[in-house]
Amino acid sequence: MALYVPGVCGCCGPLRPRYKRLVDNIFPEDPKDGLSKSDMEKLTFYAVSAPEKLDRIGAYLAERLSRDVVRHRYGNVVIAMEALDQLLMACHSQSIKPFVESFLHMVAKLLESREPDLQVLGTNSFVKFANIEEDTPSYHRRYDFFVSQFSAMCHSTHEDPDTRTRIRVAGIKGLQGVVRKTVNDELQAIIWEPQHMDKLIPSMLFNMQDSEDMDRYQLLENPAALAESCFRELLGRAAYGNMNNAVRPVLVHLDNHHLWDPNEFAVSCFRIIMYSIQAQHSHHVIQQVLNHLDTHQKDTPRARAGIVQVLLETVAIAAKGSVGPTVLEVFNTLLKHLRLSVDFELGADSRRGSAISRIVQNAIIQTIGFFGGNLPDYQRAEVMMFIMGKVPVFGTPCHTLDTVKIGHQGTKRIQTMLLSSLIMVTSGFKSKSMCTALPSAFLDPLFSLSLMEDSELRQLVLEILHNIIDRHDNRAKLRGIRIIPNVAALKIKREKISKQDISFMKKHGQQLYRHIFLGCKEEDNNHKNFELLFTTLAVLTIELANEEVVIDLIRVAVALQDMSLVNEENLPMWTRCAIMALVAAYFNFLSQMIANSALCQHVSKVIELRTLDAPYLLPEHIFRDKCPLPECLDKEDKQLYFLTSELSECLSGPGYNSERLSIPYVPQVTGEAICALLIDFKCPERNHCYI
Repeated sequence: MALYVPGVCGCCGPLRPRYKRLVDNIFPEDPKDGLSKSDMEKLTFYAVSAPEKLDRIGAYLAERLSRDVVRHRYGNVVIAMEALDQLLMACHSQSIKPFVESFLHMVAKLLESREPDLQVLGTNSFVKFANIEEDTPSYHRRYDFFVSQFSAMCHSTHEDPDTRTRIRVAGIKGLQGVVRKTVNDELQAIIWEPQHMDKLIPSMLFNMQDSEDMDRYQLLENPAALAESCFRELLGRAAYGNMNNAVRPVLVHLDNHHLWDPNEFAVSCFRIIMYSIQAQHSHHVIQQVLNHLDTHQKDTPRARAGIVQVLLETVAIAAKGSVGPTVLEVFNTLLKHLRLSVDFELGADSRRGSAISRIVQNAIIQTIGFFGGNLPDYQRAEVMMFIMGKVPVFGTPCHTLDTVKIGHQGTKRIQTMLLSSLIMVTSGFKSKSMCTALPSAFLDPLFSLSLMEDSELRQLVLEILHNIIDRHDNRAKLRGIRIIPNVAALKIKREKISKQDISFMKKHGQQLYRHIFLGCKEEDNNHKNFELLFTTLAVLTIELANEEVVIDLIRVAVALQDMSLVNEENLPMWTRCAIMALVAAYFNFLSQMIANSALCQHVSKVIELRTLDAPYLLPEHIFRDKCPLPECLDKEDKQLYFLTSELSECLSGPGYNSERLSIPYVPQVTGEAICALLIDFKCPERNHCYI
C-alpha cells in the first residue's frame, strides 16, 4: 500500500513553483475569454517584485507557447504573447535580458509558422519590443534571423490578396522595428553590413514599386507607403560610414529589375534618398551613381540615359557646396560618357538610335550645369579649364580624344557637346577680375574655336564669352539686334572699369577684336550669329571699355563697314548688308552709352537716310524674311555710311585720342591664329585636330 506524504508528490498543484502557478492562472479554461486581467496583474506584480524570476517566467511561457503552437491552440498562443508584451512593458531591470531571449525565441517560433495570423501576431509583439528603450545594451543579441524572416514576409506571394497584403505589411513593420532597435546601438552596427542591407533595402523597394490597384488599400495599410516611410527612416539614420552600404543595394535592385528604362521609379527612389539623408552625405550618393554609370558603359543607351537622369536629380537636390572634394573626377566621368554617347550616335543605324543618344547627351550636359551651379567660383573656374582641356581645338593636343578615328562629324559633335557643357558651367559665373576669369590658357583655345567654319560652334563660343564677361546681367536687355531708340530706358547696370580689367584689355583686347572681326565675315553666319556678335560688342562696351577701348571698338566697326563695301572677300550680298546693319546697331548703342551728343547726331542722321534710301542696311529690315537685296552697294553715297572724319570730329573733345581713328584697324595675327593657319594648310577639315 502506497503512503501519501503531504508536500512530496510533484504532481500536486500546491507543490508547483509559484511562478508556474501564476503563469497557468492567466490562461482561462476557454481561450475565447481572453487573458485573465486580475491574474495577469498578480503575475506582473510578482515579476516586478522578484525580477530574478523573470528568466524562468519567460522560459515557462515559451514552453507553453511552443506546445500550443504545435497543438494549434491559437487562442492560448494569443494570450501568451499578450502576457509577454505586458511583462516587457512593466519590467526594465537588469534581469530582463534572459527574459528577452525567451521572448525573441517565442517570436521566432511564430514567424516560422505558416499561419499568417501567427506571423502577424509575432511581428506585432516584436514591434512593441522594438519601441522599448533598454537600460543597458545587449552584447550578444543578434537579429540576423529576424532580418531574414521579415524580408521574406515582405516578398509574400500568398494567393489571397488581402492576406498577402497583411503579411507584407507585417514584414515591413518588422524591418522597421529591427531598424529602430539596432540602428542607434553601436553594439548592433552590424545591421549596416552588406549581408543585412542586401535584404532590408530590396524588401522595401519591392513593396514601393508595387503598382497594384490602390483602391483595395482603403481598409488595409498600404505596403508601398509603409515601405517608403521605413526606407526614409533608415536613410535618415545612416551615418557617414554607412552611406555606401545603404545606396549600393538600391542600384543593384534597379539593375536586377531593369528599372533604368523607364526610370520613373529610379528617379523617385533617389529623390527619397537625397531628401532623407543628411545634407553633408550628398556627395556620397552622387559618387555612387557616378561609379555605377562608369561600370555600365556597355549597357543600352536608354539604360545609361536613365542613370544619367537619376544623377541629374541627385545633383539638383544636393545642397550647395556638398558636391564633395572629387569635383574633377565627377566631371571626368561625365565627359567620358558624353564621348561614349557621341560614339554610339555615330554608329547608330537609325534615327531612333541617334535620338536616344541625344537624350543621354542632353542629360549629361544638364547634369554638368547643375554641378557647376553648385560650385563656388574658384572651383568653377577650375572646372572650366578642365572641360576646355578636353575640347579638340586648333594647335593643341587632343588629350584623350582620338579625333582621327571619329572623323569630322564626330569631332564636331564632341566640340558642340563640350562647349554646351561650358555654357552650363559658366552660367551665373561672376568674377571681379577678367584676368582670373579668362586666363590665356582658357582664352587661346576658345578663340581658336571661334575660327571654325561652323556657325553653331561660333555661336556657342560667343555665348560662353557672354556668360563670363556680362557680370551685371545686361544681356536680357540687349536681346535682339536692333536700333535701340533710347538706351537709357534699358537701365543698363555698370561699374567703373577696374585697373585689373584695363590690364586685361591691354593684354587680350586684340584677340577679342580679331575674334569679332573674323567672326563677322563668315559666309555661313545667320541671324543668330549677328545677334550674338552685337551682344558681344555691347557687353564689352558696358563691362570693359574705357576711352582707349572705345576708340578700338570704333576702329573695328569702321573696318567691318569698309570690308563690306570693298568686298575683297567676295562675301554674299546678304552677309555684307547684315554686317552693315550690325555696325549701325552698335554705333547707335555706343553713341548713347558714352553720351556723346555729336556722335548721337551723326549716327541718327545716317540711320534716317538709310531708312529712306537703303533700309536693307538696317537690322529691322535685313533680318526679316525675304528682305529685298540690292545688286550692289553704292560706295559713292557717303551719307549712308559712318565716316572716319565725322567720327573723329565727334570724339575730338577731351578724353578720347581721336587721332587713332585715322589708323585703319587690321586684325593682328596672334598665337592661336598661326596655329589655325597651320591646321588649314595641313588638313581640309578645319574642325579636326591632328596636331
